[in-house]
Amino acid sequence: MIYIDVTEKDHFKDDCYKCEKNEVPTQSANGSTVPLVDSRKNDPEMGEYDPFQHRKLEHPTSDMDTLIHLLKGSLGSGVLAMPLAFSHAGLFFGLICTFLIGIICTYCVHILVKSAHELSRRSRVPSLGFAEVAEAAFLSGPPSVQQWAKFAKAMINMFLVIDLLGCCCVYIVFVAKKYSTVATGMGITFYYIFSDLPSIDSQPAFAGFSNLPAFFGTAIFALEGVLNTGMSFVVLLYATTGFFGYLKYGEDTKLGSITLNLPKDEPLAQSVKIMIAVAVFFTYALQFYVPMEIIWKAVKNNFGSKKTWAEYGIRISLVVLTVILAILIPNLGGFISLVGAVCLSMLGLIFPAIIDLVTFYDEPRSGKINWRLWKNVFLICFGLIGFATGTYVSIIDIIHG
Repeated sequence: MIYIDVTEKDHFKDDCYKCEKNEVPTQSANGSTVPLVDSRKNDPEMGEYDPFQHRKLEHPTSDMDTLIHLLKGSLGSGVLAMPLAFSHAGLFFGLICTFLIGIICTYCVHILVKSAHELSRRSRVPSLGFAEVAEAAFLSGPPSVQQWAKFAKAMINMFLVIDLLGCCCVYIVFVAKKYSTVATGMGITFYYIFSDLPSIDSQPAFAGFSNLPAFFGTAIFALEGVLNTGMSFVVLLYATTGFFGYLKYGEDTKLGSITLNLPKDEPLAQSVKIMIAVAVFFTYALQFYVPMEIIWKAVKNNFGSKKTWAEYGIRISLVVLTVILAILIPNLGGFISLVGAVCLSMLGLIFPAIIDLVTFYDEPRSGKINWRLWKNVFLICFGLIGFATGTYVSIIDIIHG
């Protein structure tokens, strides 16, 4: 799973929520990090502001570099859990839902990027991070929601921290259950999946409505972060892994990761566990970077001259915390579903829809039915249903697992 600067389609940034790196002064009010400039109505003397022309990146990435980063970030523990998701939905119903969720997640990222572009233009800053986009949207929205700007920013930061630390816990459990590269490991995994495939009729096409919340949580955990060109390839890979993995191993996919179903007495099968475990292990630091930055920015001014020791202490404490949680919740499948249901339904579905509504609230309504309102209401309801039902089922699964 990866996170990109929501105002930038072509480049990843190490610190996407620091506008100071672009040499733009940021006025603050009441703790806000969003400039107090709103150029919604363009001032002829100031001219039209184009955020892209004011960005200064020391090491910009090409389109191909960005695509490779996107694919690498999407090929982790999530794709290996897709057969588990299919076991909750059924063979063909899971296939349909995987493509549907992929399309919805990608659309939500697109509306988030569109909102970020507009808010960067209004605020006259080169870029805004996810939390800053929410803050800027509420500050420029209807008067009734402006007082909730800081709360919106805090909520997104909170869910980002919970989400990424939860991913770190998943990685620890993943590595602990297993001992080159993810691509090689996936290739060997597919070798075993496609060996002696049973008939399609051997697995149910639809697993029943009671298991759909668990499918939702696992699938959205895996699919979040897919965008544009990479979306087609990654969603196809996820659907293929889920479909044929479940077809091959059936109910045995309940273990949580498809690699746990590989033969235990063959060196080739064991090697894939080692390779993927090593790749996931090194990804831990990347996932840990963002929550640590968010937490450290919020508390660093409280430590005076002891900032270095305080930072080390917080880093060590958070790493120990993720290890303890991983020990307490060794149920990999339930853990993955819980993280997806709790955080990614909020970050990937609900918040982008709310931001889109608030950002463009004063635009002329599109047609008699006001499609912008209703499609965002649908996304919010879809996310809330997945959040509530997925969280409940995941917690029950963890307790009884």
